[in-house]
Amino acid sequence: MTSTLAAPCEYQETIRKSRFLAKAAPVSSAEEAQAFIQAVSDASATHNCWAWKVGNQYRFSDDGEPGGTAGRPMLTAIEGQECDQVVVVVIRWFGGIQLGTGGLARAYGGSAAKCLQAGERVELVARVRCSCHCRFAELALLKSRLSDFDALIESETFDAEGAELQLAFPAAQQPQVQKLLSDISRGRSELHTLDP
Repeated sequence: MTSTLAAPCEYQETIRKSRFLAKAAPVSSAEEAQAFIQAVSDASATHNCWAWKVGNQYRFSDDGEPGGTAGRPMLTAIEGQECDQVVVVVIRWFGGIQLGTGGLARAYGGSAAKCLQAGERVELVARVRCSCHCRFAELALLKSRLSDFDALIESETFDAEGAELQLAFPAAQQPQVQKLLSDISRGRSELHTLDP
């Protein structure tokens, strides 16, 4: 099952006198990933290599290391750990001994994998987004019961009769959430799917 990190984490090791510091964090967009890379990159280091993956989007950088020896192995480590919505930066301080292309790929990919293994993980659940209208008299009961279905209220907009809610919940829960809404509203309200 695909997972992401619960919180930022790091891992450090020394390989043939070069120091490698891996830092990883959960992200939900390319912009968040790039912001993390900017925040943790060390100007005093020899290389700041990175990789991130958010759904079908991904990017990586060798930052001056020979092509294919840093960023790609780090992305492979992210995928190998069955992670998504994560960014990993591996910072290297050169120790004077050449590692060769195979050694570099193992060092960068290995540091990224060990960092992700060390971090606390949370399972990613695919959620469906829906909207519904609920009258004021039924709103409190509906809101109190939504947590039974792992449903999140993304927004609520009030009008003269009640509130328009935007919900996100695991796709498998949709029939139960629809039944709950129908029961509470006595058939007046129904879910409208927002995502295709």
